[in-house]
Amino acid sequence: MNERQDPYDPYAAQEQQLIGYDAYGRPVYGQVPVQPAAPAQQYEQQQYGCDYQGYGQQPPQQQQYYAPQPAAQEYGQQDYAQAPGYGYDTQQTQQWIPQQVAPQQAPEQAAPEPAAAEPPAPAGRRTAQVPEPRRPDGEPEAGRDYRTEMFAFIDQPDEDSEDVIDWLKFTESRTERREEARRRGRNRVVALIVVLALFVVGGLGYLWYAGKLPFLDRPGQDKSGATAAAGAQKRDMIVVHLHNTKKGGTSSALLVDNVTTKQGATVLLPNALGVTNQDGSATALGKAVEEGGLGTREALDSVLGTQIGGTWRLDTPFLENLVELVGGIEVDTDTAVPADDAAKTPAVAQGQKQSLSGPMAVAYATYRGQGEPETKQLERVGKVLQAVLRKVPSDPKAAAVTVESIGQILDPALNAQTLGALLARLGEHAKVGAYRTDLLAVKADGTLTDEANKKVVKEVLGGSVAAAQPGASPRVGLKDATGDEKTQVAAKATLLNGGYTFVDGGKADKTAAASQITYQDDAQRDRAIEVAKTLGLPETVVKKAENVVNAEVVVILGKDYKAS
Repeated sequence: MNERQDPYDPYAAQEQQLIGYDAYGRPVYGQVPVQPAAPAQQYEQQQYGCDYQGYGQQPPQQQQYYAPQPAAQEYGQQDYAQAPGYGYDTQQTQQWIPQQVAPQQAPEQAAPEPAAAEPPAPAGRRTAQVPEPRRPDGEPEAGRDYRTEMFAFIDQPDEDSEDVIDWLKFTESRTERREEARRRGRNRVVALIVVLALFVVGGLGYLWYAGKLPFLDRPGQDKSGATAAAGAQKRDMIVVHLHNTKKGGTSSALLVDNVTTKQGATVLLPNALGVTNQDGSATALGKAVEEGGLGTREALDSVLGTQIGGTWRLDTPFLENLVELVGGIEVDTDTAVPADDAAKTPAVAQGQKQSLSGPMAVAYATYRGQGEPETKQLERVGKVLQAVLRKVPSDPKAAAVTVESIGQILDPALNAQTLGALLARLGEHAKVGAYRTDLLAVKADGTLTDEANKKVVKEVLGGSVAAAQPGASPRVGLKDATGDEKTQVAAKATLLNGGYTFVDGGKADKTAAASQITYQDDAQRDRAIEVAKTLGLPETVVKKAENVVNAEVVVILGKDYKAS
């Protein structure tokens, strides 16, 4: 038995007995070992859980123990998975392999033989090679302690993973915010385009309905022109004469309610406006009002081609009462009015939205600075009237009570109920901003300017040849282009004697060699021919054209006219 037997040789297994298995599960053959000493057995059982008491036939000195290294050090986890025929867990840390040693001559103790002195295997036998486990350099062979943290696993969390996740979340949220901002911006642009489109469509629709689109006519619209359409509108108007009972003087204006367009207007009438007395003589509007105003409304209808519904004489004390009854007014004053102790008028400051009491409103409306034209004072009257209308009650009955509370005796043709209803409607227009104030411009001779005739008379007042009262004499306008005042007076007398209503058109800007008679409506052609015969002019001077004077027939008197 001095020879060392190959424990893996199958032939040797016939002479020896199975004594155990190695770390790889292969059988190990040899003589039955003697029961090992108690410490070794205790160590085996506690460390590995293997009991070899059934093999206690060999003395302990014939066993040599090795502390094998874990298989993970030799091959690693992948090497063991690839080893043929073995599927042991790599986490097993220690195994023991019994080795056969030659006995000593002395029976007391057998010395272990070094592995390097192992004799070669007998001839004819195969030697099984047991792979030696690898171990790191400088690490002791036995007594190694393997811990879980020595192994790295794929699913082990990385301490930087949370930072990466937070960064990804931040990047994602920032991108979402940018996309949301872009989406909101696109929605705003689309909404703006829709609003602009609706605004354009609405504006075009209004212009189409009002007949102000030159390239598109509304069905049923009168195509004769905007002037005819303006004249067809329904208007209610009255004339107001403000009498200054302290300093003297008058101021006149028309209050116009356009029922069709639901708009209001104040048309300021200069005192220099030329009108015709009942006897046919020419006079200024201011003078006619101061003389009592008899026939003034009819004279204005003749000049302007309007139908004035009544006359409201408003003395300054009644204006003061009216302003107090409505609770005062606010006016944008264009100048400061000094106090007048003699007239007992208070001072008025200059500025926007000045609060005026009754006496202050009268002082501002009647104030005319030194060297100022009449039109400046007339504009102040218009501001006060519009401010009063903004404070008049919207209820017609309440407005009528306000008018009655003034204590004024009205014209029989214009009672408190009619005046109150008109003021209530005009107040509604003034409250919503559908109100305007226009000055009727006149020349030095009292005749209307061409611009005033076109814009104010025809657009605001609706004055036209068709507006003359039924049964009235034909209105004939006369504009002198001869440069001779005597010739004009002679032509005027001829027309009045012929039964025509004379409308003074003033003097032309330049003289003309030939006379001309114009009409706008085809129905007036025969009447224009009659006027030519009355003046002793040939029929060839009559033609259809726009009248420069607000009358049915207009005569432009040239140098070819010979007074009879």
